[in-house]
Amino acid sequence: MDITMLRAKLHRLRVTEADLYYEGSITVDQELLDAAGILPYEKVQVVNVNNGSRLETYTIPGAAGERTVCLNGPAARLAAAGDEVIVIAYAEVTPSEAREHHPRVVHVDDDNNVTKTRTLEVGTGLDSDLAPDGMEDVLIADSTPS
Repeated sequence: MDITMLRAKLHRLRVTEADLYYEGSITVDQELLDAAGILPYEKVQVVNVNNGSRLETYTIPGAAGERTVCLNGPAARLAAAGDEVIVIAYAEVTPSEAREHHPRVVHVDDDNNVTKTRTLEVGTGLDSDLAPDGMEDVLIADSTPS
């Protein structure tokens, strides 16, 4: 049996545009995809922080350095320029792989510039309110761009 785990996350990207008449997907600056390790055309979940909508789509690489985040096609109805979204990629892993899995989280500023990247591991926490069965996210690597 496989388990679906968080693999990578672009946290609180600012939507720069929505294009209803473009073929569906989400366009994301290639540098942001690279920072998270998300591949072009990879299936992702997009969560809109402003209105709570969630959708599954795939990524289209945008021009590097332009910090574009554009919801395309029908997804454009679920976000407006200025909304904050979280782009999440998952992986199917075995239970033993899950114990050694380390998701990557990329944080950005209001202009979609990377401010911090984190690699997480699941560790045993002392505060059981943090997650089920006393598990919590433990930072194992933290970097900020130079």
